[in-house]
Amino acid sequence: MRHEPPAEPLAPRGVLVSAYAASPAHGSWDPVLEGELLRGLCALPDVVGLEIPWLGALHPHDNAWFLHNVPAGAQLSLTALPFVMKRCREAPRYGIASPDRAGRAAALADLRRLAADVRVLTEQSDAEVTMVGLHTAPTGVGDATALAESLAELTDLDWKGAQLVIEHCDTVMPNHPFEKGFLPVADEISVAAQSGASIGMWLNWGRSAIELRSADSVTSQIAAVAASGLLTGLTFSGASAADGPYGDAWSDAHLPVLSADPASGSLLDDAHVRAALSAAAAADWLGVKVSRRPHDRTAADIVRTVESNLTAIRNVRTAREVTA
Repeated sequence: MRHEPPAEPLAPRGVLVSAYAASPAHGSWDPVLEGELLRGLCALPDVVGLEIPWLGALHPHDNAWFLHNVPAGAQLSLTALPFVMKRCREAPRYGIASPDRAGRAAALADLRRLAADVRVLTEQSDAEVTMVGLHTAPTGVGDATALAESLAELTDLDWKGAQLVIEHCDTVMPNHPFEKGFLPVADEISVAAQSGASIGMWLNWGRSAIELRSADSVTSQIAAVAASGLLTGLTFSGASAADGPYGDAWSDAHLPVLSADPASGSLLDDAHVRAALSAAAAADWLGVKVSRRPHDRTAADIVRTVESNLTAIRNVRTAREVTA
């Protein structure tokens, strides 16, 4: 049975949970567990849908299974980021912001395949594709002019009403290593604003922390994107400055909110959740992207992990309203 939603939603249009960060489906395929997990996540308060990965197909194991088992009425955000990173490792000039003609053409061809799968999802499942994330690869050599040319082509495709959003990932920084090394957020904002199309920006708190190496600076970046009028949503996902149970320092390991798992070492503590909520107040959507805990085994375990993060964010929001 679906939980009763709180009186005040966390975001005007709801919360999207990243199913692939929490799911074990990419390591071992258990359709029973996966089905329970998708239903359980969509039953949580405030959650209206899922972020799902596109890896060249709609599901890493069984497209037909996914079309049949994606929860009815779920709002879906499709992200090709894991696929993009794989392609970048194979071909370093690959990406929609590539100054290399062949690399950009390859990325656009893949996104045309993604658009075709959006149409399949719309026509053959009971879910709705609300958003499609774009990522400004390649690593280290992206070009704003190339991105503008790509966006002009992509906005001509049939996305079945889904909004295109640029999900900012970390860019190349002068004083420390990078994870993704895509375009700077200022370039992404500028190109999106000048595109003449309804292209939004999406931020991931953890990825911004990896880029900036400062939790306070993440708040400033959120505020800057919000001030542009392009901020569509913000994902709560943590990062750590030290090695820990979720992985190496400054890795994109989808850490939880600190109060949901104090052993995680996450920089995303309650104070920075509060600051992020304030800076992103105009965004229509929030996201939650957290890895399952090392000891999570069942779908119920994973759902409780996600729910604890939602509860931590909700508690911060409620306390902020009480003291306002």
